Amino acid sequence: MKQKTTHILYCFLLTVLLVGNFSLQAQGSDLVVRGTITDSSNGQPIPGATIAEQDAENRTVNGAISDFDGNFAMRIKNPNNKLVFSTLGYTSQTIPLTGKASYNVSLTPSVDELDAVMISVEKQVESGLLNIAERNQTTSNVTVKASEVENTQAASIDEALQGRVPGVDIVANSGDPGAGMQIRIRGTSSISGSSDPLIVVDGMPYETSIPQDFNFGTADQQGYAALLNIAPSDIESITILKDAAATAMWGSRAAGGVLVINTKRGAVGKPKIGYNFTGTYMQLPNTIPMLSGDQYSQLIPEAVMNRDGVPLNTLTVKEFQYDPQEVYWFKNYGNNTDWVEAISQTGLTGEHVLSLQGGGEKARYFTSVGYYDSKGVTKGTGFERINGRLNLDYIVSDRIRFRTDIAYTHTNTERNYVNTFGTSDRDRLRSVAYTKMPNMSIYEYDDVGDLTPNYFSPAINIQGAYPGTYNPVALAEYASNTQVGDRIVPHFNLQVDLIPKRLISTFDIQFDFNSTKAKAFLPQNATGRPFTETVVNQASDADVDIASITSKTNIIYTPDLGKDQSLQALMSLQTNDFRYESHQALTANTASSLLTDPSVPSRTQNSDLRLYTNNSQARSVAGLVSAQYSLLDRYIVNVGLRADGNSKFSADNRYSLFPSVSTRWRVSGESFMDGLDFIDDLSLRASYGQSGGTPRYDYRFFNIYGNFDAEYLGQNGVYPQNIQLDNLRSETLTGKNLGLNLQLFDKKIQLDVDIYQNRTTNLLFENLAISSVSGYGSVSDQNVGTIDNQGW
Repeated sequence: MKQKTTHILYCFLLTVLLVGNFSLQAQGSDLVVRGTITDSSNGQPIPGATIAEQDAENRTVNGAISDFDGNFAMRIKNPNNKLVFSTLGYTSQTIPLTGKASYNVSLTPSVDELDAVMISVEKQVESGLLNIAERNQTTSNVTVKASEVENTQAASIDEALQGRVPGVDIVANSGDPGAGMQIRIRGTSSISGSSDPLIVVDGMPYETSIPQDFNFGTADQQGYAALLNIAPSDIESITILKDAAATAMWGSRAAGGVLVINTKRGAVGKPKIGYNFTGTYMQLPNTIPMLSGDQYSQLIPEAVMNRDGVPLNTLTVKEFQYDPQEVYWFKNYGNNTDWVEAISQTGLTGEHVLSLQGGGEKARYFTSVGYYDSKGVTKGTGFERINGRLNLDYIVSDRIRFRTDIAYTHTNTERNYVNTFGTSDRDRLRSVAYTKMPNMSIYEYDDVGDLTPNYFSPAINIQGAYPGTYNPVALAEYASNTQVGDRIVPHFNLQVDLIPKRLISTFDIQFDFNSTKAKAFLPQNATGRPFTETVVNQASDADVDIASITSKTNIIYTPDLGKDQSLQALMSLQTNDFRYESHQALTANTASSLLTDPSVPSRTQNSDLRLYTNNSQARSVAGLVSAQYSLLDRYIVNVGLRADGNSKFSADNRYSLFPSVSTRWRVSGESFMDGLDFIDDLSLRASYGQSGGTPRYDYRFFNIYGNFDAEYLGQNGVYPQNIQLDNLRSETLTGKNLGLNLQLFDKKIQLDVDIYQNRTTNLLFENLAISSVSGYGSVSDQNVGTIDNQGW
């Protein structure tokens, strides 16, 4: 891990040094140029004019501004560059440097008479579909700027967003580094289906779904932490789409809301090298006051007396006998141990980010490499991440633009050992520490009372046996649970202006390759159990390989309807192909605690242990038509219709429609508001839309056949394992929203108010129990019930 980190950093530093050396060579000129800028029509000097030095690629590398008399002076970076003179109301003029020290320039006025100039900039929300100015949005959404999250000590985007967005609940599954976060936008929208939001990165959906069999005792649906693969330092902005009219644009995957993430891109200018380090020191606050060993030893016999009416028999319960003649029991059960303190440590987090940004008129680039390392406050927990990103923009011609983004992430998550290998995949180390007998010793004393280096892990005592109780310090040190992931996401975009400024076509294709290896080992000295049990030297090795291909083709039409009207129309076709393959080996009783891989000779003789493999595939296709019309910049209407097809349903119910309509009335633009200049914007919004949800897993509607365990004449019989679900369909969320936007005093005061009501019908319920009269005990998925969710 450290060697890989060192090699990547060395390569990036070598690139930076080469670029820096080139820049220093280019900056070797001592030429200083001076001059005066005047108006060609009357000879008067022009104050405040901009003088820019540009290189051969039209990158601005230096600049100056003329004084009140039109004079300027500037040291030249490279004598082979050129000077560009410009100011508002005049035609720009470009002059190549010829070695002269003086340049007097006359600018020609671009207008005959200039009474007033108004400059307005409209910030657009880059969603990958219709890019609409923020002030013209007809739906409820919130944008978080990069400056608000890039300097936070957060490992993932969801952690950085905690507490920053109204109506969005983000809860950590644990305090350990690399733990997953649960995101809920306007509450839960499904019973057993996914309520997680759809993640869209640079206009393309970002896969965060979890394969059905990916628990492996090391990760679960929430602990998978897919958003750890996106570094917060690479983010330019995050927009949360809340209401159903906005999420309807993304169809059957967007019932839980949408997070639109845009990463940083290059800009015209000389290369900018940035380095940022953030460090954090973490320590647990004072915990719940716990009994000492002496207090525990006094109160437990008293509690037994109060319950049974007879004293505790210490002849048989030697944990509370305290007889100095019984040296082993007296030493090992006569302590004052703070188990919570024993498993805690000081947490340290450090993040290094190195970036390079720049570009010219044709090509622009942004690249970054980061290293994040966090040690948790619980022993045996930690998280490491190496991330790299390269974003390139190239203008082929006036009508053709090309863009490519490549992101790579390597993660290494260390967790405490998980004691259950079912769906309740949770480690219980800290909860066991809270309930562990405080009179027990951490390390074992021998029969003569000498302290040994071995952890005290009895096979069983009055408190129970593994997995109910154990020595948490021993488990934290000896048991291992590591999850290593590598993910690379190449994204390519081509934009062609079929009719300049009127008809634009874009094509996107994104590949996503995600490989995860989860390894765990439970040695005997962490549990104290006999070597014959299958919880001794238990080894697990699981691999999951995921590959997906997503494409999107947009055609955007923007006709010229005059200054009082505007129209923007979109037609989009989207496809997705998702495939995964998994392998797992879970064995026990390896010959030594040093043999931690299940490939060595070991046992798989019961249902808890297994050799397993699986693969799956899901496909989806979608078509979208959307348009937004504006009249007099006051009356805005947006309508859309999306059709989704998904292979997780049978042929009869494979396709679904998701309509949407939303409006905005800018009250502040009406004539009766003319006297209220302190109001920058007052708008009322209303929206209605539908979005959907699909089953979490693949192939659930098929009738699957299995083999009987018994044989007849040397052959196994087959039988249907489940009911075929021809009527299974997607759940549908129908949302209504009323909103108000108010901005006062040059946007110093802003108020957004929304009232919403969501209703989810045809709820998907997994493994629904049914009467055994049918011959089956449950149905894999079923549409049942309705959920209402409202708020403000």
